[in-house]
Amino acid sequence: MDENFEEQNKLPELKLDAKQAQGFLSFFKRLPQDPRAIRFFDRRDYYTVHGENATFIAKTYYHTTTALRQLGSGSNSLSSVSVSRNMFETIARDLLLERTDHVVELYEGSGSNWTLVKSGTPGNISSFQDILFANNEMQDTPVVVALVPNFRENSCTIGLGYVDLTKRVLGLAEFLDDSHFTNVESALVALGCKECLLPAETGKSNENRTLYDSLTRCGVMLTHRKKAEFKTRDLVQDLGRLVKGSIEPVRDLVSGLDFAPCALGALLSYADLLADETNYGNYTIRKYNLNSYMRLDSAAIRALNVLESKTDANKNFSLFGLMNRTCTAGMGKRLLNMWLKQPLLDVNEINSRLDLVQAFVEDPALRQDLRQHLKRISDIERLTNNLEKKRVGLQHIVKLYQSCIRLPYIKSALQQYDGQFSSLIKERYLDSLEILTDEEHVNKFIGLVETSVDLDQLENGEYMISSSYDPALSLLRDEQESLDREISNLHKQTAKDLDLPVDKGLKLDKGTQFGHVFRITKKEEPKIRKKLTTQFIVLETRKDGVKFTNTKLKKLGDKYQKMLEEYKNCQKELVNRVVQTAATFSEVFGSLAGLLSELDVLLSFADLASSCPTPYTRPDITSSDEGDIILQGSRHPCVEAQDWMNFIPNDCELVRGKSWFQIITGPNMGGKSTFIRQVGVNILMAQVGCFVPCDKATISVRDCIFARVGAGDCQLRGVSTFMQEMLETASIVKGATDKSLIIIDELGRGTSTYDGFGLAWALCEHLVAVIKAPTLFATHFHELTALAHGNPDHKPNSKHIVGVANYHVSAHIDTSTRKLTMLYKVEPGACDQSFGIHVAEFANFPETVVALAREKASELEDFSPNTIISNGFKHEAGSKRKRECDPDDISRGAARAHQFLKEFSELPLEKMDRKQIMEKISMLNDDMQKDAVNSQWLQQFI
Repeated sequence: MDENFEEQNKLPELKLDAKQAQGFLSFFKRLPQDPRAIRFFDRRDYYTVHGENATFIAKTYYHTTTALRQLGSGSNSLSSVSVSRNMFETIARDLLLERTDHVVELYEGSGSNWTLVKSGTPGNISSFQDILFANNEMQDTPVVVALVPNFRENSCTIGLGYVDLTKRVLGLAEFLDDSHFTNVESALVALGCKECLLPAETGKSNENRTLYDSLTRCGVMLTHRKKAEFKTRDLVQDLGRLVKGSIEPVRDLVSGLDFAPCALGALLSYADLLADETNYGNYTIRKYNLNSYMRLDSAAIRALNVLESKTDANKNFSLFGLMNRTCTAGMGKRLLNMWLKQPLLDVNEINSRLDLVQAFVEDPALRQDLRQHLKRISDIERLTNNLEKKRVGLQHIVKLYQSCIRLPYIKSALQQYDGQFSSLIKERYLDSLEILTDEEHVNKFIGLVETSVDLDQLENGEYMISSSYDPALSLLRDEQESLDREISNLHKQTAKDLDLPVDKGLKLDKGTQFGHVFRITKKEEPKIRKKLTTQFIVLETRKDGVKFTNTKLKKLGDKYQKMLEEYKNCQKELVNRVVQTAATFSEVFGSLAGLLSELDVLLSFADLASSCPTPYTRPDITSSDEGDIILQGSRHPCVEAQDWMNFIPNDCELVRGKSWFQIITGPNMGGKSTFIRQVGVNILMAQVGCFVPCDKATISVRDCIFARVGAGDCQLRGVSTFMQEMLETASIVKGATDKSLIIIDELGRGTSTYDGFGLAWALCEHLVAVIKAPTLFATHFHELTALAHGNPDHKPNSKHIVGVANYHVSAHIDTSTRKLTMLYKVEPGACDQSFGIHVAEFANFPETVVALAREKASELEDFSPNTIISNGFKHEAGSKRKRECDPDDISRGAARAHQFLKEFSELPLEKMDRKQIMEKISMLNDDMQKDAVNSQWLQQFI
């Protein structure tokens, strides 16, 4: 209760008289109902939130309803909560950057007259950028997407448009999609979509429910717009105003698509781009191609821990957190975020990035030098965006200037590199820097700033136009300096009168509250107390001393303040002129931002590769049609980066025709999930252009990573754990190609053993025989290992199975203590035990429960066809298992038993009499008895 009161005391006091309260209540009741809108009202010193919004804010952010106050009385009262300015920033960041279910509105006014001044959504945060990123870097650029789905009998054509309001980019795409909207999901992930527009009349069919589920999985806010907004009328003309360059390429792009232009039309209307003239001629437009980058759906992003999460224990839990060693203010982080969602497919482009990373890895001095210079680079991208919108002051111009004067140092450092990739560095960076820093570009801007801005005043934290830039300003500066001298002389004279040393004893302060004042320490105060009370006016006594003034200082201070106001008014017009001139360099700054942020990310990759306890290695990249995936001594980068971890590396050899499909069995907690994930993470890192945590790596480029890892209920959407598992698996079956990578962990465990095994077997056969993608399949269905021996029945309609290999994670059992030790090594061959009972012992299950579990397990094993232990493990004392078989015997025997059961199931029993049936069964049994001569496992099965 005391904590509640303490929290309550931190809240700003809600100060409204009866008349103001009544006026506000009448206004608030007239506002339209919008369940998604969180409305803040600016009361100058603080904000207020009302009604259901107030309850939401109190519960979600203050964690108590005691923060609520009632505005008005009786039945007309309104729940209200006050929010400090610092707390408002925190809440706005959470609502717009973390959550995806609210719109934030900000009103200004008083009484019954209030005006909506700012509105923001997760996809459109432009009006709140000054609040959201006042004290934080912008790590991601949100994108708004509009979709126009056109359903046909067996397919769906998707028209997609998108707008990135930060980078001022418009995009169009059109593609066919399956019933699970696999391509839509990949596009939303790659673009970093935060909000999606759909026509309001889309309806509530099953197809649309599936589409909505895809949006939810991607963390995208759904916004319905009127169907009339999805139009192409005047679209080319509107784009002609917004897009740089000629209108002809725009017309050609739009005319070549059927549905995407409608989506883009809705976006122009929604974002109201034409209402802001600063957008004219500043946008670029492009056609987005799904096949330009590796496709990743939301399940893969989660399974591989690609992006940061609020639940991460530390920054190294995610791939982004681990790889983010960027130095620039925000630009590098945003580019890294985008690269991780858009891994490359082009071998030459991947190798080009790897060449640059290798250059920086091999030259530590160059790497450190460049990183030191990049630490002084501001967020040029955001500054340029604000410059184009005329939302900047002199301090922003100075930040751009301070970034620009670092360029000669960066250029000089790059010029000193003389290694094997010097020609690539020249082509990629030096040639561009040479053009950007010539007298017509950056150097011209530097000259403008040095002429117009008083750089000497920066040390005092003042951003002022140089007095020499304008005659009127020069005159005011002379008067100001004259006043400064008078005040300084008065300071010296007063120190002499008080018999105090200047500065050490009597200090002269200048602040916003009192202007120019004298200050002495509390220690000195008793010495001059008599003079202080008779000749001076004491203003304030605090720990840091006593502040006081006299009539002369007050008069000079007031005069100085008045002069300063005149100076500021005079320079205001000059600042606007400088900003307008600086805005003409926007294109130069845009190119510079792209170049420096790319350099920043590649240096970050090199720093990561070099600074890890076990250095990373450069992967050899081959096209998707050739080569294998060989990872020797591979590690999971995020797991090995944890403080408590001594990571055990493992090899992975996905070889076409031999081990392209790997079934991985072994104990719970043995490392199966980590192993299959680390393969996916290594491949993703390589295709981003980063070195990988391996001793040696050869990677055949993958067009997509599909992951079915872990279980999570979506019960709010009526989707159970098992249903979610099946939906993700269906996406794999429909979306994967032979050029993809598939990672599946524990498929089928959410239903009965037989149903789960049947699904797992059928899926494995389909993936091996039809899709033919490299696959890592971790399972406790040990019977699946029989797939490694192919399909022995050789019937015309049977699927041909080749390239399946068995692997297991090893463990050791002490025969005397029955203690299980995980070895975390992945080794060839099958394993038939999961050691679940041993894991239960680790979890401190009661001894009686463990004993009963062993007894029941032993009983079941006597009737199970799978009653053997792989030769990698010693069987327990007292076990009822009669024989031991090696893993290959198990797999061959299980495959032969599967053939027997299949042949029996295919008998036309309804057309046969009893005698024929018995003869046929006897024949099948005799054939199997012959095959069982050399198989202990099959003998037990029979």
